Amino acid sequence: MLSILIPVYNYDAFSLVKELAVQCKCIGINFEILCQDDASNSELNKENEKINSLENCFFISLNTNLGLSANRNLLASKSKYQNLLFIDGDAVIIDENYIRKYLENSENSDIIYGGRIHPLKVDADRQKLRWKYGRLVEDKTASQRNSAKYKTLLFHNTWIKKECFNQIKFDSALTQYGHEDTLFAFEASKLNLKIKHIDNPVEHAAIDESAVYISKVKNSLQNLLILDQKKKIDPDFVKILKLFYFLKKFKLHYVASLIYRLFNRIIFRQLCSENPSLLLLNLYKISYLCALQFNLTQ
Repeated sequence: MLSILIPVYNYDAFSLVKELAVQCKCIGINFEILCQDDASNSELNKENEKINSLENCFFISLNTNLGLSANRNLLASKSKYQNLLFIDGDAVIIDENYIRKYLENSENSDIIYGGRIHPLKVDADRQKLRWKYGRLVEDKTASQRNSAKYKTLLFHNTWIKKECFNQIKFDSALTQYGHEDTLFAFEASKLNLKIKHIDNPVEHAAIDESAVYISKVKNSLQNLLILDQKKKIDPDFVKILKLFYFLKKFKLHYVASLIYRLFNRIIFRQLCSENPSLLLLNLYKISYLCALQFNLTQ
């Protein structure tokens, strides 16, 4: 009935898998849990190997790094049930009825997104940017997400019918972090798949340090520009891409690119501080996206 698919990279997912297996057994459903490390060669995989000792649970470590998109696609291709539940390996289950809630909402829906929350605080200042962005921007209730069903769809905690997933799949050409979920959601909107948003969040446990997160943001913007150049996505579907086109219309994108060229180091230091500004993060993003257009990112 249910295939739970968990892509991981350099993370101990044993506790996550164990909790999910317990919930599935308590409900009494047929299930499998496939956990796949994307060739991280991590020492943590010694712990992940314990997953294979759990009933209906399997851990695989790939020999070649595929990227998140291809890793998810491979997991889906290995699944044997017609309902898929994608969960990121760094998720923490915070509700003992987590699986039951998805089952109760599975009728008349092609995709169900449960959401994600971030912890109330982080101990390290070097994690403040990612945590603050998560708490203030990403953490949304189902009612908030329902106002833009497709644009708020992510895949770190998502139930989808396998037949629907196979109509789209993730773009394996995107080998680095970022906007693979955006493209999938856009394709889902074109197919008019039925999406339901519910309040069934997981907690995001592995909060990136600010410098790491900024690097991921830049990678995601590189992906977004590629998707735009290949006409794979409608600019109106992505807020920052819509802003990018607005600036281009009034010939302001070059000015924005110069802001990145001149001030990116100063802004970077502020974003890595103990009190990072999300306003400056937005400026950093759009100026970097414009700088990419003019090859002014060095």
